[in-house]
Amino acid sequence: MKRLQTIIQGSAIALAATLGLWSCADKAAEQQAGGDDFVKVKGHDLVKPDGSKLFIMGTNLGNWLNPEGYMFGFSRMNAPRQINETLSELVGPDNAAEFWQQFKDNYITKADIDYIASTGANTIRLPFHYKLFTDEDYMGLTSDQDGFARIDSVVSWCKANDLYLILDMHDAPGGQTGDNIDDSYGYPWLMESAKSQEQFARIWTGIADRYKNEPTILGYELINEPVATYFEAEQDSLNKKLVDVYKKGVAAIRSVDPNHIILIGAPQWNSNFKPLEGVDFGEQVMYTCHRYGGDPTPDAIRSYIDFRDQMNAPMYMGEIGHNTDEWQAAFAQTMKDNNIGYTFWPYKKRDSSCMVGITMPEEWEEVVKFAEGPHHTFAEIREAKPDRAKAQTALDKFIEQCRFENCTPQEGYIASMGMK
Repeated sequence: MKRLQTIIQGSAIALAATLGLWSCADKAAEQQAGGDDFVKVKGHDLVKPDGSKLFIMGTNLGNWLNPEGYMFGFSRMNAPRQINETLSELVGPDNAAEFWQQFKDNYITKADIDYIASTGANTIRLPFHYKLFTDEDYMGLTSDQDGFARIDSVVSWCKANDLYLILDMHDAPGGQTGDNIDDSYGYPWLMESAKSQEQFARIWTGIADRYKNEPTILGYELINEPVATYFEAEQDSLNKKLVDVYKKGVAAIRSVDPNHIILIGAPQWNSNFKPLEGVDFGEQVMYTCHRYGGDPTPDAIRSYIDFRDQMNAPMYMGEIGHNTDEWQAAFAQTMKDNNIGYTFWPYKKRDSSCMVGITMPEEWEEVVKFAEGPHHTFAEIREAKPDRAKAQTALDKFIEQCRFENCTPQEGYIASMGMK
């Protein structure tokens, strides 16, 4: 794995110069936002600069900067690298790279952010892959990755709509989860690898240095859903190592940014807060939980509430969804009653169970058929005999279909979120 090819320096201008990713680096020197311009933690609450309470309500821009197979209709090829390999085998690496560039340009645009704001949302969570801030091969680029440019766009769109933005490292160096969602190699190597941890800290230092004066950003979520439940024999050890990784991430961010909130998620799908009990991560910290399924009642999230009370810090439901409208509405009310803000997952994907659904091209089944079939060897790839022209047509049409104006708002889903 290639290393991040910069050494983070003390100012945003120096950082931008070394990374070569900020065309307007001199603006950093002009930003003079003070600590009073940021949302602050006050006990269980988030307090806006005007003194009013912020109760988070919103959605996740999942799939955009960290593709997930199920949102394309795949069940076997789920991680970003697997999806890219599938498309490269199907239509060739150059066409796959072009697809990813078009995907990033069209899947989320200002029109999407405007629409999210129109529903009454106040916050967006933006999952991203760490490779967007390296020179590793990712989503159509092999160097000069465009992570900052993508986030800069979302910041400007959110600012225009008075929305807050949470930056979520969904895929960390080495992998923090050990499953498809972190694009890892089947184990949470981040907990074991000093090199991955160094890269993790460097990337967060760079991100925090760039956005330290940007009040539109609500906070930085260090990593998503660390240490999956599949490693029972090593779980206690991995959870302890996770705490150390978190401390390194907090220290990296605080070395350049004293103002933004840092979000800490629990291991085991953001559900087991016991390893975090009594751990002091400093000021301006919020905890984040996830939940899919179960009863939509306070008792179902009692451990989250009790941990929140014990730590005297805000609790936020970063992911919730993929259920019936009735269940979601009941759970949204439970979270409101218990002062736990939320962002539903996801904003957009194929078909439904999201805020806006994508109608898939008829030809897309050619892509799914290949993705679901055997293609682990060169012989299997040849024997699959995919209709490459049809697959390319499917990819081209998907780019059009995923644009906001061609998607279908899911009104029942949106109402179940407590929005309009």
